[in-house]
Amino acid sequence: MFPEPAAFNIEIKDQKFTSDKGLKFPRTASITILSKEGHHESVIDFGYLDVNEIFELIHKGDSLQLDHCYIDAFSLIDYREKYNIEIKEDIRIQNFSARSSFFNCKASIDLVHAEFEGDVSFEDAYFARGDLNLHASKIIGGGLNFTHARLPDGAFNLSNLIVEKGDISFKNAVFGTGSKDFQDAECGAGDLIFTNVDFGDGDVSFINTKFGDGNVSFKIARFGTGKVDFHYAKFREGNISFERTDFGDGRVDFRTAEFANGRVNFNRAIFGDGDVSFEASELKEGKISFKRTVFGNGILDFELAEYDHADVSFDRAIFDVGIVSFHNTKFKSLSLQSCHFDHYLDLRVAKCGHIDLSDTIVRDIIDLMPYDNDLDIGTIDFSGMRLIGRIYIDWTKNRVKKLIRRQKETSNRSKAEQFRTLKENFSVTGQYNDEDKSYLEFKRLESIAILEESVKKNPISALWQYPIYWFKLIIFDWVGHYATNPVRVIISMLVMYAVFSVMFMLLILFTSSDIVSSVGDPDKLNVVVKSFYHCAITFLTIGYGDYYPSGFIRWFSSIVGFSGLVMVSYFTVAFVRKILR
Repeated sequence: MFPEPAAFNIEIKDQKFTSDKGLKFPRTASITILSKEGHHESVIDFGYLDVNEIFELIHKGDSLQLDHCYIDAFSLIDYREKYNIEIKEDIRIQNFSARSSFFNCKASIDLVHAEFEGDVSFEDAYFARGDLNLHASKIIGGGLNFTHARLPDGAFNLSNLIVEKGDISFKNAVFGTGSKDFQDAECGAGDLIFTNVDFGDGDVSFINTKFGDGNVSFKIARFGTGKVDFHYAKFREGNISFERTDFGDGRVDFRTAEFANGRVNFNRAIFGDGDVSFEASELKEGKISFKRTVFGNGILDFELAEYDHADVSFDRAIFDVGIVSFHNTKFKSLSLQSCHFDHYLDLRVAKCGHIDLSDTIVRDIIDLMPYDNDLDIGTIDFSGMRLIGRIYIDWTKNRVKKLIRRQKETSNRSKAEQFRTLKENFSVTGQYNDEDKSYLEFKRLESIAILEESVKKNPISALWQYPIYWFKLIIFDWVGHYATNPVRVIISMLVMYAVFSVMFMLLILFTSSDIVSSVGDPDKLNVVVKSFYHCAITFLTIGYGDYYPSGFIRWFSSIVGFSGLVMVSYFTVAFVRKILR
């Protein structure tokens, strides 16, 4: 690649020049490179053709081989004037090559409406000044090569360029500060390579560009302060890589971009402080990955994106202070594992099979509350979340129980901890009924997890762990939903009272036990009434003493009294818990 000079002098010599590849030129151009201080540093010789000699080669239909050539004037506008050709009439150029050439054109290098046969190469070329314009040109039967080229500070225009087949390579190229326009360009089946390209400052436009079926690589590319625009761009079957790309601080626009079936890779990319938009973009099938990507202060917008059959991953991505929105977006799956969210995150997706929020740190708001549309979400994984902020979510509208219960990859312990996290969240947001439901699911799954872990650690412990589990299930869960449902406690008390009363009656009828009146039985109560009355005053610990147990039934009365004491206390806790909140 030609060294970047601080300044240079040109001398055209009337002596023949032969390049390393054997190309012969009638004259020699000696370029003296000067340092910043104006000192002579080195001299590099190039072949030289004047513009009329170049035009003569084009007119004859000869191959235009300008490798290692100094070019100070080259414009098809002048060619059209000389040969009286219409502005939009294509000019055919055979086998164009300007490898390692030096362009120092005062005016624009205008190659508009050219039709190139074979490969077009500017590899290692150096553009000292002048715009470069290939608008509406065609490359037939070959590719386009700007590898290691140093491109001009002026405008670079490849809009409406058509490359039927062959690779397009800008690998290691360095752009100047002007605009870079690839709008409406069409690429064929070859690869598009922008690996390690420095785009410099100025806007870069790939609006409505139609990429080919080959791979597209912007790996380690660097954009400056201008806008990066892929609005309406259409990617086809190949893999797409923006890995470790630095998008600069300008706005990055992928709105309505269409990705086909390949893998899209933004891993470790860096977005600056400009807004980033993938609004209404589409990925038909495959995966798009933003792992360890760094986002700046701008808004990250995926609203209305269509990724129904695609997995999207932001694992360990870094979000700065910008808002992140997935509102009304469709995903096959969305992974935000191990991310930090310091500002508002809109997760009101239209559809998603699975959302992974495991191991995240949330300092602000995650919004999952349905507003203008239902959220069709299969499961959400909250495992290991450190919730400092808030999650806006509704137990019923979001079907929270199913979101966690239907997880296939997580353990019961993990599911229990997720419900515990939501229980604490609902407590802070004042959703107390939802808090109770989350707490109930937490305790249920915790009991199952304790049983599983104990039996797995010591299989013999199943002999006592299962009875303990069933005892807790009946007493704590079935009876009162872990003191979250006072109405259920009342119902359980009524059921227990009825069962105990019937058992009193059966004991009187079929054993020698009895319920005896201490005041002579003035009301002449029959066995049914006595059984239900004695059970009531015993169960509720009233203890009038007008009827007392005799025989074996004494021990059963003790059990009834203790059970009543427990149930009354249970009801008091559940009732007060509801009232105080």
